[in-house]
Amino acid sequence: MEELDLLKKDWKRNENTFHQISEDTLSKMIHKKSSSIVKWILIISILEVSVWTLLSICFDSDATLKKIFTNEILFYIKLFNILNYVVIAIFIGLFYKNYRAISVLKSTKQMMSDIIKTRKTVQYYVWYNLGMIAISMTAVFILVFNLNPQIHKLNLTSGAFAIIILICLLAVVIFVVIFWLLYRLLYGILLRKLNRNYNELKKIDL
Repeated sequence: MEELDLLKKDWKRNENTFHQISEDTLSKMIHKKSSSIVKWILIISILEVSVWTLLSICFDSDATLKKIFTNEILFYIKLFNILNYVVIAIFIGLFYKNYRAISVLKSTKQMMSDIIKTRKTVQYYVWYNLGMIAISMTAVFILVFNLNPQIHKLNLTSGAFAIIILICLLAVVIFVVIFWLLYRLLYGILLRKLNRNYNELKKIDL
């Protein structure tokens, strides 16, 4: 009888060891996947900025703006663009910081905290970009209607002017929705995977 009790105790001790090994292996796998996801978030954000910069150069947006606005207005537009690039550079820096933080193998709780920080940073980045699209498009429409002499020569009626305003507002909404769907596709998939990893870590931490 004593021998049986000893065998049971030994079996339970081994069972706990195997359970811990299994959790440790799973935690490492989740860590590796999470690190890869955050790396892709960083890569996509850099590619996004590169594409916008390349398009601006190829289509020579400065030359187009010079035909519409005065030098004073162009100065403020350039200043606005510079500030926008600075903010985006800060976000990319935060993405890189999150990637470095999550790349280091830590405790389960710390990894969960890093995942939450990454998710919040991406969400803020997406909302910032959508807000900037809406603000910049609205500002351009307002400046064109107020400062472009060709518009004033048209002598639009109040009804025609109202229709044009509605069309402009609709264009802003359409562009914001399109980019929201694009961001949802690019970053949404990665965030959902990151969220699944978080939930798996939460189970381990219980």
